[in-house]
Amino acid sequence: MLRLLRAWRERGWTEIDRDAYEQAWQRFGGSFATHPQVVERLSTFVGIDLHYLGWIVDGAVVAAIPCWGRHVALSKEVLKRQGKRGLLDMGNAEIILPISADIKVPVRQRMAYVSELNVRQISTLRELPQGLALARAPEDYSKKFRYNQRREQRLLEEAGGVLIPMSELSAQEQADAYGDLFQRRWGREVPGKAGLVEVFTLLREFMTGSVVMLNSEPIAAQILYRVEAPQWVSLEYINGGVDPQSREFSPGSVLSFVNTQHAWEEARSLGKVLRYSFGRADREYKDRWCHKVSVYEV
Repeated sequence: MLRLLRAWRERGWTEIDRDAYEQAWQRFGGSFATHPQVVERLSTFVGIDLHYLGWIVDGAVVAAIPCWGRHVALSKEVLKRQGKRGLLDMGNAEIILPISADIKVPVRQRMAYVSELNVRQISTLRELPQGLALARAPEDYSKKFRYNQRREQRLLEEAGGVLIPMSELSAQEQADAYGDLFQRRWGREVPGKAGLVEVFTLLREFMTGSVVMLNSEPIAAQILYRVEAPQWVSLEYINGGVDPQSREFSPGSVLSFVNTQHAWEEARSLGKVLRYSFGRADREYKDRWCHKVSVYEV
């Protein structure tokens, strides 16, 4: 029965190897959550079998999917079912599959938060009621908003606050700072705590953004991952933490402003679109920084 279900689910698709998948991603683009090295490293870390499917036309792969069985790779459902949610937190990451712009294919692997970029290429999508929150371009903020953000940053710096690249911290220091600040902000344990150091080590080359320090202690941190596709930059804001006792300096707001501004500057210097995702459009604070776009599921 299981073989019949798999045959139905994968009909029209062919199993391909990692190199073929990577070539498709580098040609057609994708997101952080579908990047070849990200899915491979994290699948190995959590011990879940990873395989790749390709849609082949005239001997060429024109669409590809990284799979955990009947789900797209890095699926929360699979992690939960196998008791491994404590090892990995991907937030509600945007899924962009590498698919040629001029074809439309049926994808039957279960997945959520599929990008609007794939909507014309996948025939099996349905829209989710909650959209995705993507960071606004700098010019989309009002002059007053930009002035207030710069003022908050200046006041923080005058009080001795500094922003340093997240890359200056070791994986252990990143995990300690993020875990502590998340606990302080939300009053609960940080998601994926058991695997933080290992995940931050595996994904170190993709980590970006800054951390706010005051009196040599971190007071605000955000977990940001960045990958570069042919036509766009995919940046995923997984989660963050802030010290509530430093609220008078608005370190979380300052950090969001600095991180988003820097990301836009960098993407534009490359001549590429920026897809800076805050995940599901489900919190009021995201309305300050983002516009809502449609997102889909299978």
